[in-house]
Amino acid sequence: MIIPTINVFWMSLFKWGGLSNNKKFVGLNNFIILFKDEKFIKSFQNTLFLIVFVSIVTLVLAIALAAILIRKDIKFNNFFRIVFYLPNILSVVVISAIFSAILDPNQGIINATLALFKLENWQRMWLGDPKTVVWCIAIAMIWQAVGYYMVMYMSAMSSVPESLYEAADLEGASKIHQFFSITLPLVWGTVRTTLTFFIISCINLSFLFVKVMTSGGPDGASESALGYMYKQAYGNSSYGYGMAIGVVIFLFSFGLSLIISKITEREVIEY
Repeated sequence: MIIPTINVFWMSLFKWGGLSNNKKFVGLNNFIILFKDEKFIKSFQNTLFLIVFVSIVTLVLAIALAAILIRKDIKFNNFFRIVFYLPNILSVVVISAIFSAILDPNQGIINATLALFKLENWQRMWLGDPKTVVWCIAIAMIWQAVGYYMVMYMSAMSSVPESLYEAADLEGASKIHQFFSITLPLVWGTVRTTLTFFIISCINLSFLFVKVMTSGGPDGASESALGYMYKQAYGNSSYGYGMAIGVVIFLFSFGLSLIISKITEREVIEY
């Protein structure tokens, strides 16, 4: 793992197609070009949006669903657990195909439903419209990940002693107050770990979803940073330039992990 990582940094200093023996050392020139590349900037903005929006919505929904389904008085809670977890066992290709079919402008269920309720003005080329395409990809990513993190939070919540909730009930605390005062602080270690893990995995997942659903279209409106790196390194025979993009993504991921770890750092609460 270490040697290929170092090799990426080294190759980013060359102008090279990736297959020939003709390597030209250009120093930091690839990075100078990179930060003036509007297509890269757009792809990085898309990735940043997906990281922020998908991470926040996914983890909030996962925590909320876990807090609801962990309660024993919820009917059919085992059924709902299976339903919410099911998308996680499907491959990204299958999920992308499902959402591509749902969002199809001619035969998709979204536009068909809008037509049924006489809302034709709301119909869109969902994956062909620069204004909606990234939002559609974000929804697919959220749908795929919520169940997995819900199960993780349910596992953490199940270890919280019932005596704490019983004492809170006697004191007259509401369920919402109990959640923020007891449940969330005691599972914060799990939340912190999963947040860091999901942010990093979101960078990789964005590449897969974009690759299958849109291939970066329309006109680069949904391109991800990793997707742009892949196209430059293996599609445009600009391997050195692609590795420069890889270095930026690596440093961004590493830096973001450190920031998230520091921001979410709390004193460990024991029980």
